[in-house]
Amino acid sequence: MDALLADLRRTLLHRFGTSDEDRIDAGFRRRGRLVVPVRFHTVAGGRRGRVPASTVRRQISTLNAAYGGGRGGADTGIRFRLVGYDVTNNRAWFQQPRRYEGQMKKRLRKGGPRTLNIFTAAVGRDVLGFSTFPQWYGGKPRMDGVVIDYRSLPGGPYKRFNRGYTAVHEVGHWLGLLHTFENGCVPPGDGVADTPYEAEPVAGCPGVRDTCPQDGTDPVHNFMNYAFDSCMRGFTAGQGRRMRASWAAYRDTGRRATGGPDAARWGVGSATGTATAARFVGEAR
Repeated sequence: MDALLADLRRTLLHRFGTSDEDRIDAGFRRRGRLVVPVRFHTVAGGRRGRVPASTVRRQISTLNAAYGGGRGGADTGIRFRLVGYDVTNNRAWFQQPRRYEGQMKKRLRKGGPRTLNIFTAAVGRDVLGFSTFPQWYGGKPRMDGVVIDYRSLPGGPYKRFNRGYTAVHEVGHWLGLLHTFENGCVPPGDGVADTPYEAEPVAGCPGVRDTCPQDGTDPVHNFMNYAFDSCMRGFTAGQGRRMRASWAAYRDTGRRATGGPDAARWGVGSATGTATAARFVGEAR
């Protein structure tokens, strides 16, 4: 995790002549909101796992609300627009998405570094989802993307994890965020100044908790923690800056696409439409 943060600083310095995220962010914020195109791939095992288009649209709406501050957190300035939805029947991929991750992504993934590819399958009960980091795109572009358990989508059967926040959490990794409890009480933590240090991940939905000697109580309601979906509230302003800085460093590279469904756009309106970072539940945390 420390290596990921160091790589971000080096990459920003190389591309912009500074690693000051506030300075870099000022220019990007003037463009308006960043709208990320989303390719949604549902992997099914026969009748199991077939996610209807209506649920996919609810998930995109959930992403937009979460990243827009609709639950009470900061508006990150990032929105999502659904540009593709497909269903693939492959029992092996569906039942063991981690084992067959490479095959699955090689076949289904579309777009470049600016396109968010989300895959749904039967990830499991202990691990609800996993994601790549933007730092990894240059080395393994075909592995880029987010995989989540189809039962964690809005209205799914996982009672405490069925509001669509597993996707919110994993997309946070895809955009460059670490867990809030990263490194425990040891600096630099998750590397974001306004997420207080936290010794260990949250289980359930606790009240006020303070597990580290540094200032601030634990960010138990943060989307990058492990709380129940009902307990999650939002991102911080600093996390928004980190995601936009990571986008500038790794995903907003090369020639900008100017048209087509996978053109990431900056606008003023909201959108409608390897080791991996994973979200764990239960005692497996």
